[in-house]
This record gives sequence, C-alpha cells and structure tokens, in this order.
Amino acid sequence: MEQTEALLQRIRKALQSERRIDLGNHPLTLVWGDGDLTIEGEVGDIAAKKLVLERAAAVPGVDGIVDRLHVAPAQRMGDDQIRDLVRDALLDESAFSACAISVIDKGERIAVQAPGSIVGNIVIAVADGVVTLDGDVPGLGLKRLAGVLAWWVPGTRDVINGLGVTPPEADTAFEIADAVRLALEKDPFVNADQIRVWVRNAVVTLRGIVPTPSEREMAEFDAWYVFGVDKVVNEIEVRA
Repeated sequence: MEQTEALLQRIRKALQSERRIDLGNHPLTLVWGDGDLTIEGEVGDIAAKKLVLERAAAVPGVDGIVDRLHVAPAQRMGDDQIRDLVRDALLDESAFSACAISVIDKGERIAVQAPGSIVGNIVIAVADGVVTLDGDVPGLGLKRLAGVLAWWVPGTRDVINGLGVTPPEADTAFEIADAVRLALEKDPFVNADQIRVWVRNAVVTLRGIVPTPSEREMAEFDAWYVFGVDKVVNEIEVRA
C-alpha cells in the first residue's frame, strides 16, 4: 500500500511539472491496480492529454496505462451531431471516395457511402462525445487523416482510432511527418507552405513563419491530433 501511494505521488509530481497539464483547473484521478495505472478525467486540450500519458509513462514503475482521459470540447454537442459532422467530413474528403462509410445509429449500422469499387471501409460511432473509428483503410496516411478530421469536430472529446491498415505498413518517422504535413495542408486556417516538419521518435518539431499567434497555435494542434505523435515542439515564429 505504501509503495503504491509513493508511486502515485511520483506520478502526480511528474504531471504537476508540466504547465500545460494544469491539474489545478483539470484535476485527474489516478488509480493503480493489477500492475496498470488508470488515468481518468477531463483535460483542457489534446496537447494536455498526450502530455499526461507521456509524463506518466516516463515514471519508473509504470508499465501499462489505461487511458480514460477526455478533452474539454470547444463546443458542447450531442452525440448525433458529432457523428453527423464526422460523417460529413469523411464524405467530403476525396481521399475516402473509394471507402465504404457507415455510421452507428441507435445500435444499427447504416451505410452512407457505398462506392462501386470498394477499397477500405470506415464505421463511425459516437458515445459521450468520444468518436470511435473502426474498419480498415489502405494506408497509414488515411488512418491518420480520418482521425484528424474526427478531432476537428468541435464537440469531440476523444478519438479512438481503431482503423486497421491493409496491406500492413511499417510505421516510420517519415510516415508521421507526411501525415502532419497533410493535416496542415487540409487545414484552411493554416498556410502549410510556410511551415516545415521534422519527426524523431514520435516527437514532431514545427518551424517556419506565420502572421498570427492563432495560426501558430492551430498548426501545433494539427500536429497533436495526428495518431502516433507523442509530443510537439512548436518553434514557429510569428511575424506580421
């Protein structure tokens, strides 16, 4: 019991050392059991969520984490509205034009796109603001793009990206960098031509010049939203 409490204290100290986690305004519940750490609560943004997981995992003695963290939504929405906005985002994205797309509505699976020649399938479900993506797509880039589009919906509290990739692909720093660049290019509020992307050990570094602090922030969040990114170092400069 004393060892468990000591471990939890070390984890809390690690989380308190990161300003962006902000435990004062977003308290978290930490529970140790069966060799795993369960973290539950609502954090301010996607950066805080990933930093909580990264800082906790770095504490000696933590081998497994059960992630029950949600992100405070930019706008409160019902599950049906979130689901429909995610659906529309995928339908409007030409990269998914050959994918069969379905939604779960009241427990029933309803097809919303059934192309003649199907390459991949995506099933969208939403519960308590958490978007779940299941199915299979032909590439890690599409898996990551689907996740980013789901995160962009203002009411989304979390994205569980369970999409498989066929044929299987080895994940690399190049793949992650490519996905971040694509997210920046798809964001209408970011000039991707002014931003450069480097990736090493799942840490993304952004450099470049943008005209406003809001564009700098949006570019950073686009990188955080990409599946497989553990940390983002934002070195983008703001120049009018």
